[in-house]
Amino acid sequence: MKDTILYGDCRETLCGFLPQSSRMCVTSPPYYGLRDYGGEENQIGQEQSPEEYIEQMVQVFREVRNVLTDDGTCWVNMGDSYYNYRPGKAYVKQTVASNRQDLPEYSPKRSRRLDGLKEKDLIGIPWMFAFAMRADGWYLRQDIIWNKPNPMPESVRDRCTKAHEYIFLFSKNQNYHFDVDAIKEPTRRKRSVWNIQKKPYRGAHFAVFPPDLIEPCIKAGSEEGDTILDPFMGSGTTAMVAKKLNRHYIGCELHENYGNLIEERVLPYENRLEKFFK
Repeated sequence: MKDTILYGDCRETLCGFLPQSSRMCVTSPPYYGLRDYGGEENQIGQEQSPEEYIEQMVQVFREVRNVLTDDGTCWVNMGDSYYNYRPGKAYVKQTVASNRQDLPEYSPKRSRRLDGLKEKDLIGIPWMFAFAMRADGWYLRQDIIWNKPNPMPESVRDRCTKAHEYIFLFSKNQNYHFDVDAIKEPTRRKRSVWNIQKKPYRGAHFAVFPPDLIEPCIKAGSEEGDTILDPFMGSGTTAMVAKKLNRHYIGCELHENYGNLIEERVLPYENRLEKFFK
């Protein structure tokens, strides 16, 4: 099964892919408390606490691990959140902003105080996730800093403007495929801070990560002809870049109405892989 998107909740659809059918995974899950992606109940990112969110993430990536080859890797982009509380109203403020300015800044679904958090605390979601993944059996190999030269402006005056997110590199086993030369810079080995500008995409999906961010992940974690997995396909950036780099893709997406958008982005690169191997 190649170049396939399964629509529905990835916690249910990931099992539709064959074990060890993908060389690597690269994805950006819904961030905790950031957006309501259409009002579905029990959607990932709208849990009542960070701990519940992390538990759901670990379950998803446990299924991802089954789909990866034994030498596979998993690259996950994740941003952080701040906690704010007022009596009768608790909400999470994001450290990242949407590409759509007409969307609300807050997601006020949480109605109870979160134990252990004070107002204005940085929650530490990315590292909570990384340590939980490690505890679940993944090898936590590296934290990569996505430095944004063009971050969204913030109105706060008691801290610096947030200008970075994390990409975590996990491996399924101790020994894994990593092509260090494929992402080598002109005069040196690639460093762990990647300076990549945000590039808004004028499509139906309001949270996209730039193609330049995942291209080195795919180059390092796979070879031409391999299959790349994204359990949160969104607008299809992973699929598009995979085809551009002569790879196949598989993935999951909650909303079937993104299908046309994904096909539109992939279409210019269709048949490249077949022509390459002729």
